[in-house]
Amino acid sequence: MDARSLLIIAVLAAVEALVLGLSRHERTRRWFDFLPPVFWIYFLPMLLSTCGIIDPQAKILSRVTTHLLPMSLLLLLVTVDLKAILRLGALAVAMFFIGALGIMAGTVLSFRIFKNTVGGDFWSGFGALSASWTGGSANMIAVKEAFGVPDRIFAPMVVVDTIVPYVWMGMLIAVAGLQPVMDRWLRSRREVIDALGPRAAIKQAPVRWSAGGVTFVLMFAGVGSLLARQVALMLPLVKDVISPYAWTIVLVSLLGLALSMTPVRRLEQSGASALGYYILYFVLAAIGAKASLTNISSALVLIAAGGVIVAVHAFFLITGAWLLRAPFFLVAVASQANVGGVASAPVVAEVYQPGLASVGLLLAILGNIVGTYLGILCGQCCRFFS
Repeated sequence: MDARSLLIIAVLAAVEALVLGLSRHERTRRWFDFLPPVFWIYFLPMLLSTCGIIDPQAKILSRVTTHLLPMSLLLLLVTVDLKAILRLGALAVAMFFIGALGIMAGTVLSFRIFKNTVGGDFWSGFGALSASWTGGSANMIAVKEAFGVPDRIFAPMVVVDTIVPYVWMGMLIAVAGLQPVMDRWLRSRREVIDALGPRAAIKQAPVRWSAGGVTFVLMFAGVGSLLARQVALMLPLVKDVISPYAWTIVLVSLLGLALSMTPVRRLEQSGASALGYYILYFVLAAIGAKASLTNISSALVLIAAGGVIVAVHAFFLITGAWLLRAPFFLVAVASQANVGGVASAPVVAEVYQPGLASVGLLLAILGNIVGTYLGILCGQCCRFFS
């Protein structure tokens, strides 16, 4: 590795450390209430690249994504507690998937509406956005790489993924007071909420940080992702549908999920998920460095497209809640678990029903599990109409 590559890595690592440090500091964390750390980790390298400080064509940027993204996905999924999610019950899980189906349907409809404005080649960007709004940032990045979404398309999608979910979260919190009215209209089975408390209890062992533990976790992630890449090379390819790297993303996700049901899940005690997020944010910084501020001119139109997606999503959830007589609490939490993710779904859950933040967290984790697959499927549906 040459000196220029090392310098780029150092700059990206410094950006990530600075943003995460400020977002956790008592005096500066309020700065991130509207634009979260994940946005700045992407935006600042993009700004440095636009100013010529980082070469967006540097090969090291693509290598970071290719090698580190599978590692981060493996670490994030190997720590999932599937049993805790299943304990939520069929109704809560059903509401989540109804919301996810609404996101997918809304994404395809929105793409068809705005295709002539933004361009038919934006199908892959809409697919990546649907992965985020059925899962989270990790899923969005995974689908971005699986589809090879161009940076000029991905950059405005990041802006949409930042602004729309926070506006939607504000709207959900604003109507929390209407919960009794909505429950009467939906003929809700309120007893479901009483049963959710014990089911959603989360037992989490404290993390014991050590040099040996961190080294082992990183070696595990490296070997696992390398194995997935080697197997992916032996699988059949479908032109313009699934590539070797797309197979790698699918395989490493399945491997992480399978291992989460074994004693390997105990790697969480050595900080596996925290390391997974650190690696993911570094990958996001590298992706941002390959983009340019000139690529976000279409963001305003795409924000409107995002509004259409969320509107269809809300219609699906309300219809599903009326048919299943689900509490409005589950409508709001399932929606934020889809659109917002693990950072904000517990907040909405706590606002609606104090003490049930864990319901939002578990549904959002469910999104992390399925978001990549749903995003790939939705992207291919958009591509059909492109």
